[in-house]
Amino acid sequence: MTRTLPAGLSVTARVPASSANLGPGFDSLGMALGIYDEIEVRTTDSGLSIRVEGEGADDVPWGPSHLVVRAIERGLEAAGVWADGLDVVCRNVIPHSRGLGSSASAVVGGLAAGCGLATKLDPALATGSDQLVQLASEFEGHPDNAAASVLGGIVVSWTETAADAGNDGAAATDHGRVYRAVRLDPHPTLRPVVLIPEERSSTAHTRGLLPEVVPHGDAAFNVSRAALAVVALTQRPDLLLPATVDRLHQIQRAPALPLTTSWIARLRAAGIAATVSGAGPTVLALGTSDFPAELRQLAAIDGLRVVEPGLAEGVQVH
Repeated sequence: MTRTLPAGLSVTARVPASSANLGPGFDSLGMALGIYDEIEVRTTDSGLSIRVEGEGADDVPWGPSHLVVRAIERGLEAAGVWADGLDVVCRNVIPHSRGLGSSASAVVGGLAAGCGLATKLDPALATGSDQLVQLASEFEGHPDNAAASVLGGIVVSWTETAADAGNDGAAATDHGRVYRAVRLDPHPTLRPVVLIPEERSSTAHTRGLLPEVVPHGDAAFNVSRAALAVVALTQRPDLLLPATVDRLHQIQRAPALPLTTSWIARLRAAGIAATVSGAGPTVLALGTSDFPAELRQLAAIDGLRVVEPGLAEGVQVH
């Protein structure tokens, strides 16, 4: 039986950006970055009020179709509660359509807020991180960005069908997939830097550039480098440069991302492990020392905003 939340309950969810793939870990590796959106939700007697501040304020629908609103409602549904009215305020800082997981962050923040409201009613209704990963990944279709925003740090994520899941097959939803993730503790010296262009990129477009079939040699190459990436990110940052080489998606997307591609080559030539962040066009640079001032100045000339966000913890609700 669905329980109705009383008016006057409120929560705030603070959710980090994320970078996916990290080079060879296509749709599997992710990292939470210290750029945050904030979602404030209060239950009311009736209706829906939504306000969007910052990134995307002029580009997204302010109504029931808004991604955050849909995620809040899904979080309420998953917890077995409902609200007759909602007042929602989104304060967005994460750049949209830049490869920094803005849609995943919106979904994770909305779900966490909805689940948080349920917990305010009854602590027994609290939602675990595994369920949040599952719910958020159902929106996204893959768990790398979503899992990073839920768990924080660095994540390894994967997808199972009900048959693959064995005894846990019951965890699969109507989507027929079980989304899983584990958090890795990053090496304490790891310092991510993102170079964010003004231009935007469509994930659907850049994903459409990828071939349906890849050569066996390329697949084997990426398996070895993705495994090495886990070692480099957690224990051996001196191996970051070879650990971030990819053959499955970056070369294929390069024609659509000329500035991104040229900067990845420039950084790697300087000994800095650089990759496309998600579907781009942001560049992710991974190192253990200060980002060179000369490169920072050249990036600014090319219209790239250099940000050192640090690694983030997962979504927080209060």
